Amino acid sequence: MKKKVRLLVVLFFLAYSLAVYAASNDNNVEWDGLFHDQGPLYFYPQVPSETDNVYIRLRTFKGDITGSTIKYYDSADGNFHYVDMYWVKNDETGVFDIWEGVIPGSSSIKWYRFRITDGYKTVWMNAKGIYDNEQDFGDFWVVPGFSTPTWVHDAIFYQIFPDRFCNGDTSNDVVDGEYEYLGDPVIAKGWDEPMDGVAHEFYNGDLIGIYQKLPTYLQQELGITAIYINPIFQGPNNHKYDTQNYYLVDPHFGTNDDLAYLVERAHSTNDFEGDYRVNIVLDGVFNHTGMWHYWFDKLNWYSTLGAYESQSSEWYEYYTFNNWPDGYVSWWGIETMPKLDYSSQKLRDEIYRNSDSIIKRYLQTPYNIDGWRFDVANEIGMNGTNEGNHDIWREIRSHIKSVNPDAYMVGEYWGSAVDWLGGDQWDGAMSYYIFTNPVSKWITGKDTHNNLQSIDTQTFNDYIVQRLAEIPRQAQLAMLNSLSTHDTARFLYRADGDIWKLKLAAIFQMTFIGAPCIYYGDEIGMTGGNDPYNRWTFRWDSSEWNQDIFTLYKKLIKIRKTYPALRTGSFKPLLVDNTNKIYAFGRWDANHRIIVVLNNDFTDHTVTVDAWQLSIPNGATVTDALTGNQYTVVNGKITVSGLWGHDGVILVY
Repeated sequence: MKKKVRLLVVLFFLAYSLAVYAASNDNNVEWDGLFHDQGPLYFYPQVPSETDNVYIRLRTFKGDITGSTIKYYDSADGNFHYVDMYWVKNDETGVFDIWEGVIPGSSSIKWYRFRITDGYKTVWMNAKGIYDNEQDFGDFWVVPGFSTPTWVHDAIFYQIFPDRFCNGDTSNDVVDGEYEYLGDPVIAKGWDEPMDGVAHEFYNGDLIGIYQKLPTYLQQELGITAIYINPIFQGPNNHKYDTQNYYLVDPHFGTNDDLAYLVERAHSTNDFEGDYRVNIVLDGVFNHTGMWHYWFDKLNWYSTLGAYESQSSEWYEYYTFNNWPDGYVSWWGIETMPKLDYSSQKLRDEIYRNSDSIIKRYLQTPYNIDGWRFDVANEIGMNGTNEGNHDIWREIRSHIKSVNPDAYMVGEYWGSAVDWLGGDQWDGAMSYYIFTNPVSKWITGKDTHNNLQSIDTQTFNDYIVQRLAEIPRQAQLAMLNSLSTHDTARFLYRADGDIWKLKLAAIFQMTFIGAPCIYYGDEIGMTGGNDPYNRWTFRWDSSEWNQDIFTLYKKLIKIRKTYPALRTGSFKPLLVDNTNKIYAFGRWDANHRIIVVLNNDFTDHTVTVDAWQLSIPNGATVTDALTGNQYTVVNGKITVSGLWGHDGVILVY
């Protein structure tokens, strides 16, 4: 009886294998069967040390190829090396062969690609795709010792613009006419008053307000695990990007003790049943200061002599003057933001080298923040330029990681950040290039600043796959994926108020590689155009919320937390349908295989996706994590009927 059962099982998988794809040694490599990425099933250890051998696995159709070789370039000797791969096993469905090769351990960075043969036919595969001819660019990275904080890989970020989130302490409020900003008296607005869009108007959100909403709203109701806060250090305007004093929390946001208390409570796990740690990341503006900073003191606010006031100032070397005093270099020519000059060793000491430097100070007791987001990070440099930028970041990284190896370093850069993400500078970047812009153009037909720029489904896939491939795996997991930020028009505004488009984008955001970051209020349907109209106050009257999108965000956050495959698993596009505007992809690890299907059309569609690509067996039942609806795998495929326009499913096996 047992023999008969075994025979039936074998025959079942054989039939399933043949029904899905018949492969053989026929001088033709079947591209649909090839797969490799650096997820835990295909690359280990995930963070190799300088002595660890790196085990690399390749998937092919069963019996399809006659051999495979890993070709890698070693930066240590400047040469290519070759490693033969050997057959390891079949997958559980019998559809695929798994091959393995080993790159010997060393401290050097390496890049690798695959040469795959079937008889006299050869194809090449790297991180960007499969080709008939060998490609010079787009290889997979091996970066020994490069690790990014695992808490970031698992995080759900929430971005807060402090003046507009919540007023928790009215005693520190800005008062009408309290002081002047560039000749204009400051304006104190009521929370619900309309915005004039000027930098000297204040709605009086503060750190205590963030604390008050932390356990009740952010943790228990929404489920976020990390907060990125826009600048909080003293400055005379509402955005604080032209700093007056790095050592002082702006008095209208609270005190330094309030910051320490906020972080302490965020790190606490005892405030309520099921409490968990929330990590805090501050915005570091170290490319420039404000002209009112005491180092510069253009307006003579301080008794000390700033660089603008005297060439004998102890801070004169912190800035670049082509012609003192008015010929100073500023950020993009904006006179209120004089640029810092990192040719000054003293400046470097004060910003990041000294044990009590500005960057280190907030990483240590009593503040203990969990990382920095660095403003215009690509522009930091010497002599009024970005000269020496990469060397400066290498220094900053070594000093930050010496204080806290798990501190998050995320740089602001709108293009390809590959030059900063090789393991020796940033952990990740704000993912405008890989995530934010492609998603916006595909779903809304506009770029992040609301300009008409539409891309089709194929272009969308090409953008995210090829751009993701440019950077190492550890950096991919540490990219900050936002739909909106303080520097973009809100997503719902770009979508012309179509909440379904925001829903579709949120589904992709919570299932894609990288750390999702919600810009405050997106989750309740807030809208607004480009800066400053993307910075309206949070609407705390829940009757004003779009409850459908809020419910969806809560559900998506819970789903992402439940399935590690959505955070650190493999990623593979499964369907790119330009005609019907359908995009489907897989995320999987050893425990779960998940298929995400997105319908970017205005009309409903029936969609069929290849489940066999994720080794989901014939007859298996998968469940949509969003609705609970179930689907059965038939002939290696899953069919979703009547998928609504601008909606999606998350099918879990």
